[in-house]
Amino acid sequence: MTEATASMGSDAFSEVEKGRSLWVDAWHRLRKNRMAVAGGVFVIAITILSFVGPMFLKYDHKEQNLTNRLKQPSAEHWMGTDHLGRDQMARLLYGGRISMLVGIAATIVSLSIGVIYGTVSGYLGGMADRIMMRIVDIMYSLPFTIFVILLMVMFGRNIILLFIAIGAVEWLTMARIVRGQVLSLKRQEFIEACRCLGLTRTRIILRHMVPNVLGPVIVYTTLTIPAVMLLEAFLSFLGLGVQPPMSSWGLLIKDGSDRMEESLTMLLFPAVTFALTLFSLNFLGDGLRDALDPKASKD
Repeated sequence: MTEATASMGSDAFSEVEKGRSLWVDAWHRLRKNRMAVAGGVFVIAITILSFVGPMFLKYDHKEQNLTNRLKQPSAEHWMGTDHLGRDQMARLLYGGRISMLVGIAATIVSLSIGVIYGTVSGYLGGMADRIMMRIVDIMYSLPFTIFVILLMVMFGRNIILLFIAIGAVEWLTMARIVRGQVLSLKRQEFIEACRCLGLTRTRIILRHMVPNVLGPVIVYTTLTIPAVMLLEAFLSFLGLGVQPPMSSWGLLIKDGSDRMEESLTMLLFPAVTFALTLFSLNFLGDGLRDALDPKASKD
């Protein structure tokens, strides 16, 4: 073989596209979606600010000064003060921390229930599947918001119960999504091989079924968090969510709407921040859905 032939063969080999895993390929597609990237950057930024920012502020979110009530934004108070003279920026960042925690914790509760329930239902099939799905249909017919309000009224208003109550009504859609994925997966050859090897149902479900539905689970997680945060904001607006002296974006919006004629900034800053966070999470969720779509063409 001549050197020219060897060089041509080496160049041709180098031009062959290297194989990429699903996750690497999804990451490359996600980076090309500008709205999803912008949404992800904003969510990361507001999360860091909410959890770290209050430590560097001059005022505490509970510190009251009635002589400075309803002040407009200034060098001393960048976002002004509320009706009790509390610094609005400190309350906004602290409220973001609570809203984020509610969104993440309640989503974890809903995903834990939905993934396990949907996987078991889809894998068992038959009568068990029909009964489990009819239970889901019955729960779908119940008004979610009324159900959460009843739980809060019956068992008291505390932040832990709020996580559980919201998570307990947000798992139904995930259960259906996972069930559909499992119904197609359980007919695959590798699942048949697991059965032939004598693996137990629990091992097949936990080790082989659940990892293969992570794509839809990740996508739905990014879409569930804003839905949960919106429900928490609605409950706080009704006075059934986070209770003073704690704050959340929903509670801040409620306080701002009550006094918008006295100080519009009390409503403007939390409402705009909350809206931008919800938009960003939805943009990120849409981008992840497109990036993790196995039918998407490779560039």
